[in-house]
Parts: sequence; C-alpha cells; structure tokens
Amino acid sequence: MADPAEPVPTVVVDGVHITYKVNGARTGRGSATSALSRIVSRRATPGVREVHAVKGVSFAAYKGEAIGLIGSNGSGKSTLLKAIAGLLPTAKGTVFTHGQPSLLGVNAALMSDLTGERNVVLGGLAMGMTRRQIRERYDDIVDFSGINDKGDFISLPMRTYSSGMGARLRFSIAAAKSHDVLLIDEALSTGDARFRRRSRQRIEELRKEAGTVFLVSHSNSTITETCDRAIWLEAGVLRMDGPAKEVVAAYEEFTGGRR
Repeated sequence: MADPAEPVPTVVVDGVHITYKVNGARTGRGSATSALSRIVSRRATPGVREVHAVKGVSFAAYKGEAIGLIGSNGSGKSTLLKAIAGLLPTAKGTVFTHGQPSLLGVNAALMSDLTGERNVVLGGLAMGMTRRQIRERYDDIVDFSGINDKGDFISLPMRTYSSGMGARLRFSIAAAKSHDVLLIDEALSTGDARFRRRSRQRIEELRKEAGTVFLVSHSNSTITETCDRAIWLEAGVLRMDGPAKEVVAAYEEFTGGRR
C-alpha cells in the first residue's frame, strides 16, 4: 500500500528517444526519373536527414514542482515539452502523464487576423474553459496581460501586436485556469519586470493548487527565480537534474556564460 505522504508523480519520462526527419534542398536533375529510380531501388530520399533530438531521457515530476528546462539551442528542450504534451511521438521509451498537459508557447495557435478579444475566447475554449468562465475571467485576463496599458489593443487584430504582447496574452489566457501540468515554452522571456513578477506569482499559485509547471527559458535568472528544480539537456542528453541554482551554475560554467 502506498504511503499517503509519498509525493505523487504527475509526469514520468522513461527512457525517451525522439527523432524526426528534416528535408533539405532537392539535388540533381530529372526529379521524376530520379524519384522513380529511388522507388525501384528503395534508396532514401536525398536531402532528408534524421535528427535524434532526445536521447534516452528519464525523470519523474511531482505535484507542486516548478521545473526549468535549460540547455543550448537545439538541445531538445522544446521537443521534449511537445512529447510530454502528446504532440510528438516517441521513437523509443514512454511518457506517462496524470491529467491533460497544457502546452503554452510563443507560437501557440491563436488567430492573427482576429482581435485580441476574440482570441481570448478561442484560447480559453482551447484551454478547456466554458464560455461562462471566460466571460467571468475576461477582465482579469486582459488586465493581467497588460496589453491595454497603452491603448485599446484588445480590440485590434493580433497581427498588429508585438511578439511580446502576443506572448503575454497567451500566458494570461493559460494562467486563468488551473492545470495538472502546464508546459511553458519561452513565454516569460518577454514583457517588463512587472509582468514577469506577476507571472512568477501566478506560477506559484498554480503549484499550490497541486499543479506541475515546466518552464523553458534562455534566461537563467528566470529559471532560478521561478523554479526550484532544473533539468539540463545538452545535445538531447540529460546532463544534470537537481536544485535549480546548482544546475544553472553548472550549465553556466560549461558554457562560459554563453547562452
């Protein structure tokens, strides 16, 4: 029988490998003839290569944790988040999750030609809120984002927003409800100090509501200020998993201060 005081895992990543194919430039002449020749000979398509983005990563995350994912560009951080969210298949290994993970990224699928107001509704519905809940929380979402601080931007199409404004609105929509697992990809690297402070406070509230938060950021200070644990990926391999300050210090020593 399990100890009731034992931490409850929300995400278990067990020996996960993730690969995907990248298309390069087409080479050679006579593409139709070449294609037929490849079919007959069963040769691989030229210009296509397989990327092994995540290599045998294993860890468990628990209720109430805020975990930062750090590493150099192309280290597999965002790819791993997508696998946890169920958006990418694993080539090997398994991802177990408790509840439905919600992935928030700066490229979250909101509609650029629609107003911010309409996108709040669509984003809220995508996050699992009812229309009534969206109406009740609408003013708080807009106020939290701060996009109306310098004008009535919420009534303008999102294509008129800066990347920072769009990222703040996406985070505000996601933060309007509780999540079993919230995955945040670079959404807190934009905005002023006031917004970052509010974001950290909201993440702390989500953790107290028994949620688990994963945060990808190239800002080491954001990781140490927001997270109590960090996972360092490098070239798809888990290099270190431990207290955020210790992992960030080891990563900074490895990079010599470079990001």
